Amino acid sequence: MDSMSLDRVNEIIDKYMEDQGALIQILLDVHQEYKWILPEAAKLISDRIDIPITQVYRVASFYKALSLTPRGKHLVKVCLGTACHVRGGVGVMDRVSQITGVEDGDTTKDRRFTVERVNCLGCCALGPIMTVDGEYYGKLIPEKVDEVLENYR
Repeated sequence: MDSMSLDRVNEIIDKYMEDQGALIQILLDVHQEYKWILPEAAKLISDRIDIPITQVYRVASFYKALSLTPRGKHLVKVCLGTACHVRGGVGVMDRVSQITGVEDGDTTKDRRFTVERVNCLGCCALGPIMTVDGEYYGKLIPEKVDEVLENYR
């Protein structure tokens, strides 16, 4: 990572310097900016807010909203909770994997998509359901997945 990129991390840290308990918010903002927590950013956060690097990694690895590996431009979440599972969620997940070429937790080589299986998206009546970048798509059938993902290519 070059110094220009670290400048943005410094700006994020500066925004929260007055708040002792801001680690999570700093990590969320860095993640929003880069789609993952870069090792250089983790080190800078550790140094600037004077906490051990192990604490930065412990927090970053605990929360599912944060990733320590690069994520794709588009985050696809497929619900496989009970309601979605019995309504065909597995077929939706299989189709997402076929289209993107990656399985649960993986990111495409071009970093266009990251695919995640989740246990609930809070819309059981609309199952099977998936989200792309927070946009909800319900009552899916595998054939409809092609159309949805085409909008994000």
